[in-house]
Amino acid sequence: MTDAADVTFADLNLRDELQRALSSLGYEEPTPIQRDAIPVLLEGRDAMAQAATGTGKTAAFALPILQLLESGHRAPEPTALILVPTRELCMQVSEAMHRYGRDLNVRCLPIYGGQPIVRQLRELKRGVDVVIATPGRAVDHIKRGTLALDRVRVVVLDEADEMLDMGFQEDLEMILDATPTSRQTVLFSATMPSRINNIARKYLNNPARIQSESAPVAHGESPAVRQTAYMVSRANKTAALGRILDIESPVATIVFCRTRDEVNTLTETLNGRGYRAAALHGGVDQSQRERVIARLRSGSADLIVATDVAARGLDIDQLTHVVNFDVPSAPESYVHRIGRVGRAGRAGVAITLAEPREHRILKTIQRVTGNDIIIEKLPTVADLQTRRLEMTREALVEALAADDLDMFRGVVESLGDEHDFVEIALAAVRLAHEATNGPIGGDDIPDEAPPVGGDSSKKHGDRKEHGKDRLKHHGKEPGKGHGKKSHSADGGGGGITRVQINLGKEAGIRPQDVVGAIANETGMKGREVGGIEISDRFTVVEVPSKRAKDVVAALSSTHIRGRKPKARVLPDR
Repeated sequence: MTDAADVTFADLNLRDELQRALSSLGYEEPTPIQRDAIPVLLEGRDAMAQAATGTGKTAAFALPILQLLESGHRAPEPTALILVPTRELCMQVSEAMHRYGRDLNVRCLPIYGGQPIVRQLRELKRGVDVVIATPGRAVDHIKRGTLALDRVRVVVLDEADEMLDMGFQEDLEMILDATPTSRQTVLFSATMPSRINNIARKYLNNPARIQSESAPVAHGESPAVRQTAYMVSRANKTAALGRILDIESPVATIVFCRTRDEVNTLTETLNGRGYRAAALHGGVDQSQRERVIARLRSGSADLIVATDVAARGLDIDQLTHVVNFDVPSAPESYVHRIGRVGRAGRAGVAITLAEPREHRILKTIQRVTGNDIIIEKLPTVADLQTRRLEMTREALVEALAADDLDMFRGVVESLGDEHDFVEIALAAVRLAHEATNGPIGGDDIPDEAPPVGGDSSKKHGDRKEHGKDRLKHHGKEPGKGHGKKSHSADGGGGGITRVQINLGKEAGIRPQDVVGAIANETGMKGREVGGIEISDRFTVVEVPSKRAKDVVAALSSTHIRGRKPKARVLPDR
């Protein structure tokens, strides 16, 4: 019997077209949620899966859906409907479906607010296989009669807890009621509150419950390892990695990536920036693998960029740093990675580059491992300049301890006849510094704030005293707490503006309806919405001033609880 940790995509009985796509994308092995969910979904069973963003859940439901699609001509009506809370996730899932289903010529359509509805109508009329939609826009199309769901075989509720927090329960129920009772229903959620179970009891048929079992992780398993994380956007990750490596000055490093393509791309980029990097993944044969490891051990390479599979069995004494270019999908993967440093009592450093949406996974990893993961502020240009001067000083201290300086004495003494010895020393230090350090390129890299629920105030303080935030946050989850006395909407700057909507209690308007409409139609996060005051006939909501016009335009072009609102900006009080 195959050990769970050794399961590959080839073991999951996926059709050839999907296997080819996964191979070309560099995916080498399924994540735990993919390993557990794909076989269940391929059987056609309903399922409830607990999985956070970043665990690979999109492929866990996308691949079984694509497996269903018939070859050749397909019906114009969609085979699958995927419901998501935000337009960002809508686009991400759509892009993933296209990547995995490229050899199937999958017809995939994202439907969300803020996008011209004319294009959506045209594509729906032409025929699609999979519709990915936010609940509000899906309801809009159902009411128009432009989204036919009578042939849908699979419905996926992705991030169901977020959709409920945003006030979409009634929309979800309406959509599910419009689909065949024979459909397969799959629910993915990071948490399982009672409202999720209520929907499951009503709409799921004897669902399989999937929560990938994590291997036992000993608390404090790597006490000698300093564990840090940096919140950084995807676009800035490579620049951030370079800046961090320059500050840390590691002896030898492994940088972990999820896929073969990411390994190759990052290796090429790092080498282009002057680092000595080597790639290690499933496409590297044994002789190449040995050469790569030998380069790191001999010091002719600074770092290895690797996938988890390729790094199995690596034991390199010189290793001082491990970097997670992406947050690992499971706590045991994190522990296995960082366990490669700090062995035999030696000190080591584990660094994780996390996008804000991966904050929840970091919290899970910390809870399971029992180790503190410190969120630090990204190094600035000034920090790097200071670090380089420190390194120059350290090099000079070593040189002063050497016994072979006499040959330079004559040069210093002759210069001393014309110049002050301090000035001579300053010039020598400058030459030494410039000889080993090139110019610092680029500007400061912006830190990304973690989602609401985390106390990020410490993270933006003084680097030496206040720049660390132990990932132990306490607060409200996104989308909650929007009542008459909600938090400020200015997000720390830029001011707030009040927007009035001509619907109130008489129209059945609730705070979550307003938050959901704004988040769904504008792409704003629920936490950006401030105080909400609901009167009998109108509602006033606080939003960041820089987004006020977007909010007014979006609200005026959507529906809230079946009514088309009018919105306007109120003058300052």
